[in-house]
Amino acid sequence: MNSVALLIGGNQGHREQLIEQATELIRQRIGSVVALSGVYETDPWGEFDTPQQNFLNRALLVQTALGAHEVLHEALAIEASLGRVRPAQPDHKYHSRPMDIDLIFFNDEIIDTPDLTIPHPRMHLRRFVLEPLAEIMPDYRHPVMHKTVKELLYEI
Repeated sequence: MNSVALLIGGNQGHREQLIEQATELIRQRIGSVVALSGVYETDPWGEFDTPQQNFLNRALLVQTALGAHEVLHEALAIEASLGRVRPAQPDHKYHSRPMDIDLIFFNDEIIDTPDLTIPHPRMHLRRFVLEPLAEIMPDYRHPVMHKTVKELLYEI
């Protein structure tokens, strides 16, 4: 079995309902949710094209028989099923979305392929990732930075 840390969140539609739906779809399509953070409301992060509603985010630790790329495939399918539409041409701006599912960690692996980078390359810069992660896995050690999630949170 593999352990995958996911961060889910969105800022469109019925945000609370979408968080619960995404959590259930992850259980059905990816694996057993063994730890679940509370839901955090956060300001939008990054450069957006228009003013944004706040995001709701939750971290999950999931045990899965799937490989990392299979988890990514399922996560993208779940996002789409909940109304996520990705821009045809990436413009390096952030956009409102009903659901976003990020793979943060996969076991202790370091993966760097054109479609997947694990650990998530910007997670250590984002309080909205670190706070819910610290709730469910504070002592997990980042395989590249060699610091715990809790230590990374304190550094922000």
